[in-house]
Amino acid sequence: MTLSMILAFALLGAFLGLDVVSFPQAMVSRPIVASTLAGTIGGSASDGLLAGVFLEMMALETLPVGASRYPEWGTASVVGGALYVSRTGDATSALLFAMLGAMITAWVGGWSMYVLRRLNGRWTKHALPALEAGNARIVTWLQMRGIAADLIRGFVLTALALLLLVPLTAIAIAQGHGDSATIRAVLVAVAASIAGSAAWKLSHGSKYGPWFFVGGLALGCAMLLRD
Repeated sequence: MTLSMILAFALLGAFLGLDVVSFPQAMVSRPIVASTLAGTIGGSASDGLLAGVFLEMMALETLPVGASRYPEWGTASVVGGALYVSRTGDATSALLFAMLGAMITAWVGGWSMYVLRRLNGRWTKHALPALEAGNARIVTWLQMRGIAADLIRGFVLTALALLLLVPLTAIAIAQGHGDSATIRAVLVAVAASIAGSAAWKLSHGSKYGPWFFVGGLALGCAMLLRD
């Protein structure tokens, strides 16, 4: 992967990381979208989509509520899609390590969002006298400063993750000797179990939620069997 490609992915990660919380929250940071966009930049939208499907299933478990700390899947999905689309060697092994790289990035991304929240809090505390005086400009300044900081956070996180993970992934794929069928089975089982658990958690609390869940699951299985 060239430095120009890493720069392109980092710019995408910056904007998608911004979408997670700051602006515009248009859901383009969802893994299935973010990874597909990364794959498109890397030359294969279908590869990005495949990685995005697995990441989306894993991300369903995340409930971004209030100020709680949770994985940041926007930049992580860009990293996962980029790692998979730029692979060298066995595609199945590359998908496994792309998922691992994305999960690591998501965890670090969640920590970076927590740090940014604390930084925003400090800026707001320092600006309290102006806020109490009714200075409208300070409100705009705080908002723009927070957005800019989040944009930089996404860019730096994506760039550093790729600079570190691209060579490590290449080494791991070259040294790996796992059975492709077994790796695929493990990936599908893990992703499906996480997604199923998350979907059940979200649906079983409502009156007809479990029926919709079971019905959707049965319909999906029927479509797979038909194909």
